[in-house]
Amino acid sequence: MRRLFGILVILLASLQSMAQREVKCLIRTEFGEIEVVLYADKAPVTVTNFLRYVDGGKYLNSSFFRVCTPENEATREVKIEVIQGGNLADGSPYDPINIETTEETGIQHLNGTISMARSGPNSAISQFFICIGDQPALDYQGARNPDGYGFAAFGQVTSGMEIVKEIQMGANQKQRLLEPIKIISITRAGD
Repeated sequence: MRRLFGILVILLASLQSMAQREVKCLIRTEFGEIEVVLYADKAPVTVTNFLRYVDGGKYLNSSFFRVCTPENEATREVKIEVIQGGNLADGSPYDPINIETTEETGIQHLNGTISMARSGPNSAISQFFICIGDQPALDYQGARNPDGYGFAAFGQVTSGMEIVKEIQMGANQKQRLLEPIKIISITRAGD
């Protein structure tokens, strides 16, 4: 009986631990809602960073401001399709984080993957992007960046890809949306 009780306690602890590894967030935009799940167990540094901005209310009145489409990527050798957001309305970012590559995390840039934007290795701050279609060029050793590090993928859209695609279709000039799409808020699911 004690052994059965012990196994039950371990099983319950394991289930609770697994439930804590994924964090769900809701991105509310003027076009609708995008639900994402964040993989804290696979990308702890990146998820912790993103949640600092979420919990601090830093994404309030932010926007999706950049889109990569087949048309505006036509002249690039390595083409991608993403929407990018997370520019801070108050302009006060936290320090940049170390990159968790896809080689380290095992999270690839597939359709609906959420990942951190960056200018160089270890430079990601608040801006993030969502993949439209599979984007292997953004993974570790991918061809999009000559440094070979790729980008830090950290979660997945679970609902709202139609909103992501609608945002991508916005009128743009040199990948900048002529009318950025307002991010009303990003909160943990249930908040």
